[in-house]
Amino acid sequence: MKLFLLILVVYASISSSFSAINEAAFATTYLENFYGLKMEVTQLNKAKDNNPIKQKIEEMQEFFGINVTGILDSTTLEVMHKPRCGVPDMHEFSVFPNRPKWKKYDLTYRIKNYTPDISKAEVDYAIKKAFEVWSNVTPLTFKRIYAGEADIMISFASGDHGDFYPFDGSHGTLAHAYAPGPGIGGDAHFDEDEGWTVGTNGYNLFLVAAHEFGHSLGLHHSRDPQALMYPTYKGTDPRQFRLSQDDIKGIQSLYGGPVNRPSRSPELPSKPTTKPNICDSFMTFDAITTLRGKILFFKDRFLWQTQPQNPKVNVDLLSSFWPSLPSGIQAAYEVESKDQVFLFKDNKYWVTRGTTLLTQYPRNIHSLGFPSYVKKVDAAVHNPFTGKTYFFVGNNYWRYDERNQSMDRNYPRQIARAFPGIRPKVEAAFYHNRHYYFFQGTKQFEYDVILNRVTHVLKSNSWFGC
Repeated sequence: MKLFLLILVVYASISSSFSAINEAAFATTYLENFYGLKMEVTQLNKAKDNNPIKQKIEEMQEFFGINVTGILDSTTLEVMHKPRCGVPDMHEFSVFPNRPKWKKYDLTYRIKNYTPDISKAEVDYAIKKAFEVWSNVTPLTFKRIYAGEADIMISFASGDHGDFYPFDGSHGTLAHAYAPGPGIGGDAHFDEDEGWTVGTNGYNLFLVAAHEFGHSLGLHHSRDPQALMYPTYKGTDPRQFRLSQDDIKGIQSLYGGPVNRPSRSPELPSKPTTKPNICDSFMTFDAITTLRGKILFFKDRFLWQTQPQNPKVNVDLLSSFWPSLPSGIQAAYEVESKDQVFLFKDNKYWVTRGTTLLTQYPRNIHSLGFPSYVKKVDAAVHNPFTGKTYFFVGNNYWRYDERNQSMDRNYPRQIARAFPGIRPKVEAAFYHNRHYYFFQGTKQFEYDVILNRVTHVLKSNSWFGC
């Protein structure tokens, strides 16, 4: 029995030693790949009583906000083992000299091959949405091509795939991308050994692609754990994804905001380069809705949030709130009983639950029952007591039954006849405390739903304490 226990102790000691050796080798490779550790320099400096490995561990610990000790402790190893991007964190990578950026605004991309993990349509959609994360907050546009050389070539590959930076199998380096430039510059490679998905199991292609395309546009890694450009993978629900202010500041430092592009289209009026003054006497809005007790005001690329009887205002880019939504939302309304907000632009609409954009949208507005000649909705408002939603289009309105999910019969009807005092066209509307608020130009009309008449005429920005 004593001999058996001795063998166990010796075996445990040997296993522990092998484990420590393996972890040390893994950490050395990690520091070589992501922090520029040069082992030949390390061997030389050992004689000089200098330890580059300790210095690189300290760099890595500082980057990730770990207690800086220079010791390969369990916390440091845990971070090292997290799945991550293959682009280095701290040093000037050879393919990223001088923080380059594209010299043009209209970029092309090509998907060279597909992963078998998800359908081709799902890959196409994830890549398209990943590019939109960046085009929503910059002047850049991304056009897909199907042959020839694109600015950004996208491929799936395993192990050694011809660029001198081989992948390492599953659950390690997920992907890597190259900074803007000729040849391989801008290209993004995804490790085929990973389990790619469009959900939260495995690695979500949209999230990883959006990160890699940040590199394709010239961004390095961020130290902000909330940033998309943080190096390790976070299994966020893609429906809850929001681009952080750190990411927005980084990309806009290279390309400017979405309205800073010169001569995007000479026949179109340019968008405002700064957010409008909310207290401007000529202020108008594109759409307005409530959301869980707040009121959201949409204008071009901007979104204001306020609460009734509280003049405090928060303003954001729409793209930082819902990155995949287009700017210029034209109508919106909330169905509180379903915790849903409906958002409209042109012939499409999106649905959110709180701040989460539901994945089965956008859909065509004609799926709601509109006739084919209706191309867009001017405004919409929902009455929570009747369960009816009113859609305003030109001189007319439609009424929609949210419970039956169908358009009521014998519509459209004229706005002026059903809502005395409200002339066409309604530009925005929302419901609050037994009143509709109809916005037309710089005025809003408070409309009592019980008395069926206008009770007050106010400035459009009266909710902001102006």
